[in-house]
Amino acid sequence: MSIESVRAFFAKNAPDISVIESDKSSATVALAAEAFGVTPAEIAKTLSLRVGDRVLLVVTCGTARLDNKKARAAFGGKPRMLNAEEALEATGHPVGGICPFGLKTPLPVYCDVSLKAFSEVVPAAGSINSAVRISPARMAELTNAEWVDVCEAGVASS
Repeated sequence: MSIESVRAFFAKNAPDISVIESDKSSATVALAAEAFGVTPAEIAKTLSLRVGDRVLLVVTCGTARLDNKKARAAFGGKPRMLNAEEALEATGHPVGGICPFGLKTPLPVYCDVSLKAFSEVVPAAGSINSAVRISPARMAELTNAEWVDVCEAGVASS
């Protein structure tokens, strides 16, 4: 799984997009921004959540924070972050490399509207030192994501 499943996903669905790797860790938003030469806000971080018995992914702007009230309303229950082991089991990707591409099992993907502030974002690509450059609209299209507003207002621009 992981980076190889992400490469396979793009080879099949979007051969014009290449996985890029850094010799530095990109396991956190700050490290990823430094490794790939973008602002922290341009990193598209993927949150692995459990709502009741459902597991889902929310891709947000790198500096955004989940608003529990908005998320509860959007997803019909209180969201809880998966721990590292649960996230790896659900996605096939390690924490720091979790992304909505090349998943171990199909999961619902949601893109937060905070991503729409950017023409291009940089989500992880299945490992702690890989990513892709992609427009938010294309990412949502490729992952069959639904657009939601589940982050705190005003945080995305910081």
